[in-house]
Amino acid sequence: MEGLKVSDAELIVYIHPSKCGNEVQAIYRELSSLLFQYDETFDGVLLGYDFTVESKQAKILAGLTPYFGVRVNAKLLLFDPKPNNFVEGKIVKLSAESIHVVVLGVSAAVITDIDIREEFKYKMRDGEGCFVSRSHKRHVLKIGTMLRLQVESFDQEVMHIAGSLVPANTGCVKWLEKQSREALHMDRDDHKRRKIA
Repeated sequence: MEGLKVSDAELIVYIHPSKCGNEVQAIYRELSSLLFQYDETFDGVLLGYDFTVESKQAKILAGLTPYFGVRVNAKLLLFDPKPNNFVEGKIVKLSAESIHVVVLGVSAAVITDIDIREEFKYKMRDGEGCFVSRSHKRHVLKIGTMLRLQVESFDQEVMHIAGSLVPANTGCVKWLEKQSREALHMDRDDHKRRKIA
């Protein structure tokens, strides 16, 4: 999935003196406070981290409460989808006007009817709404489907994605992967026939 990246960072984590007995736990607490929020310093939403303490020596900051800074080498998992990236998420709500998706369990995405390609038609099946492809009847989008969508925009403040299903390589992930495997299999068979002839 596009929009995910792993970044190496050298950080200084400032710890209250009362936490100096267990600085590793204090570092975990400080880094955990940054999770699932957009941070301009990291240029993305922090989804996970791993760190090692670079040195046992800490720099003490002068002031009313003398915090101390610990140097840390961290590996950060960041999410920052750009326009035209492709992301995947689970459909949680459908209507004739929109599809609502949760991406990575932390970001909401909405695809409005103007960004759903004309191939898909909204229908009611078994009392539930779904989008069915007119050209491939097995290509169905319903609640619970893993969906690949194109990012139109990403609001970093509320972690909201405006998405699109206009490109042909968007839709149900399982169906797209099956089509890709079948196309690859047909290409191999065609290549074998050419070699024999």
